Amino acid sequence: MTGAETTQTFRTAIVPAAGLGTRFLPTTKAVPKELLPVVNRPGIELVAEEAAEAGAQRLVIVTSPGKESVVDYFRSAPELEETLSAKGKTELLDKIRRAPALLDVDVAIQKQALGLGHAVAQAEPNLNDDDEAVAVLLPDDLVLPTGVLTRMAAVRAKEGGSVLCAFDIPREQISPYGVFDVTDTEDPDVKRVHGMVEKPKPEDAPSTYAAAGRYLLDRAIFDALRRITPGSGGELQLTDAVALLIEEGHPVHVVVHRGGRHDLGNPGGFLRAAVDFALDDPEYGPSLRTWLTERIENASR
Repeated sequence: MTGAETTQTFRTAIVPAAGLGTRFLPTTKAVPKELLPVVNRPGIELVAEEAAEAGAQRLVIVTSPGKESVVDYFRSAPELEETLSAKGKTELLDKIRRAPALLDVDVAIQKQALGLGHAVAQAEPNLNDDDEAVAVLLPDDLVLPTGVLTRMAAVRAKEGGSVLCAFDIPREQISPYGVFDVTDTEDPDVKRVHGMVEKPKPEDAPSTYAAAGRYLLDRAIFDALRRITPGSGGELQLTDAVALLIEEGHPVHVVVHRGGRHDLGNPGGFLRAAVDFALDDPEYGPSLRTWLTERIENASR
């Protein structure tokens, strides 16, 4: 299977970005959480870049009224570009052109916060007739290294249906997650999904494979979203729609990702991501590593 064949599995990626960012208040009164910088690039750009690397040509950002700046970030800024060009600041010019050049960006509006499933459903009118599958990337999750979406596309090309990303979590740490009920396939990192349990006790978990924020969903997901009923808080859950498809014989697999992840949805996780990315940065890494070592040594005295 060639890379060109796998990247044709999907062309459109959906990024739900309508949340209020309450854990980052008061900052998110004025700045959307998705635009907070992980060193010098906002999380949503990192996620968009991941989608583009996996073959996405279009990004549908699902946002809420008042968060238009999330979409504006992916628009060109001619006046700023002209100013930087006139001053010979070519390096900065390249940086601000990077996000608009990644892929075509469209917007869908979620007027009410009614769950992840509801957010994804708002993107259906943005799809083209040839969008047989869509990727969904949660901007709070940075999955490292990138590449799992490409593997997921290859699994869909072989098995059909929908493919999700999973992490193998120690059983004693499994309770905060949605956990898959799976059976093995010939590939040790690809599992067939038979169901899912939300936040089980460790002893009740059907496996140690927990859901992460990457989905490659057959277009049938939108029909399933119309047929599920709201859960707690009146929200439509994406996992309920996936469960419905499983019940109806739709093939669902997970790709077990053996790398790492960062949770940008809370300040602690965001800080860890920023430090991790900064340590790998050739400009900031060396001095930060020295400072951190000294800081930790001083704190332990």
